Amino acid sequence: MKGQELFELDGRVAVITGGTTGLGREIALGFAAAGADVVASSRTQEHVDAVAREIEALGRRSLRVACDVLDRASVQQLHDAVIAAFGKVDILVNAAGMAKKVPTLDEDEAEWLKIIDTNLTGTMRACQIFGRTMVSAHYGRIINVASSTAFRGSFQLAAYGASKSAVASLTRTLAIELAESGVNVNAIAPGVFPTEMSAPMVKDTQRGEELLIRTPMHRFGKPREVVGPAIFLASEAAGFVTGEVLAVDGGYLASGVNV
Repeated sequence: MKGQELFELDGRVAVITGGTTGLGREIALGFAAAGADVVASSRTQEHVDAVAREIEALGRRSLRVACDVLDRASVQQLHDAVIAAFGKVDILVNAAGMAKKVPTLDEDEAEWLKIIDTNLTGTMRACQIFGRTMVSAHYGRIINVASSTAFRGSFQLAAYGASKSAVASLTRTLAIELAESGVNVNAIAPGVFPTEMSAPMVKDTQRGEELLIRTPMHRFGKPREVVGPAIFLASEAAGFVTGEVLAVDGGYLASGVNV
C-alpha cells in the first residue's frame, strides 16, 4: 500500500455524534473529503440537514438523522438507520459534548449530571451500540473526543474536566477489551479551539490570555487542524494504534516554563 493510500477513507462509512458544529463538523467534512460516506448527527435537525448537504456537495453520501446521546433509543435509531442505508459502519467519532463554567462548590447537581451524561455516558452509549456491530464485522475505528482538561485542572470546569478524564479512561479500557476484535479505540485531546462552545470563555478573556501564555505555539488551534489527526486514527495508517489519547494542543500539555 502506497503512503497516500494509507490515509484514504474510500469505501468507509463514518458516523459522527455531535458532528454538526465545532470540531465534530470539521471532522465530518474532512472525512468526506478523504473519501468516506459520512453521517453527521446532533440534536438539531436543521443543523443535520445543513451538514448533510455539505457532505453531499463533496460527492459523498450522507443521512439526515438527528440524535440525542442522552437518549439510548435515539442512538440506537441512528445506528439502525446507518445500517439500513449503508449496510455497515466502519468509523465512529464521539464528539457530542457540553461545558459550563461555574465554581465547583456552587455546581448544581442536576447540571453536573447532565454534563457527565452527555460527555461520558453519551460516549459510552454510542461505543456500546456501534461497537457491537463493529466487533461482529471484525473491523472498526472508534475515536472519542477527550480534552486537555483530562490531564490538567481547569478553573471552574470541574464537571467538564471530570467527564473528559473519564472519556480518556474509557478509551483505554475499551481499547484493550476490543484489541483482538479488529476494532481500534483511540481519542483526541484537543487543546484550545475557539468553537461555539468554548469561544465565550477564551476569546478576549483573561482565561484566554493565560492559555496562550501556557501554549508554546502562542495561538489557539484552527478547527481544520484536528482533521488530520482524526483521519490518521480512522485510517489504515493507524492499524496498530489503539488505546492512545492523542493531544492536538500546540504543545500545551508538554509545556513547563516557556521563557
